[in-house]
Amino acid sequence: MTDDAPNGDLSLLIVDDDKAFVQRLARAMESRGYKVAVAETVKEGLQQVDAHAPNFAVVDMRLGDGNGLDVISALKQRRPDARGIVLTGYGNIATAVTAVKLGAIDYLAKPADADEIHAALMALPDHKPKPPENPMSADRVRWEHIQRVYELCGRNVSETARRLNMHRRTLQRILAKRAPR
Repeated sequence: MTDDAPNGDLSLLIVDDDKAFVQRLARAMESRGYKVAVAETVKEGLQQVDAHAPNFAVVDMRLGDGNGLDVISALKQRRPDARGIVLTGYGNIATAVTAVKLGAIDYLAKPADADEIHAALMALPDHKPKPPENPMSADRVRWEHIQRVYELCGRNVSETARRLNMHRRTLQRILAKRAPR
């Protein structure tokens, strides 16, 4: 059991639209002593914050109905001492800076495991996160972004190409290749 939390309050809100990930993370965090609530959308996350602003939050950056940073911002308004972490598979420096400005204490790339998340939640305020040992290459980040847009467009190549402002044949060639390392 974890007792490092301020005031012993281990309430945790997890907001992510990946059900399997949320279930695994919720079980892992409960085993560490957290009292976990979950939400799959920004709307549900905001409702949870209004009903009971938790001491901790783990929020996915991109959700089906909006940006997870809205949940972090609302949480910090309701409970300024709350500690929130943003998770994303599509990170960049600008969004990391925005997340921190809105009150997130850390910004972790997916897939983050429960140990990393717990360590980030319990880190001292002056803690500087370590850079990842194996950061994704720019090609890999670009490829994952294209894959995400492709999935969001229902695997429609033409629509994906239009949204990415890319020629359809170029997109088809990229989609036919394996993921870069």
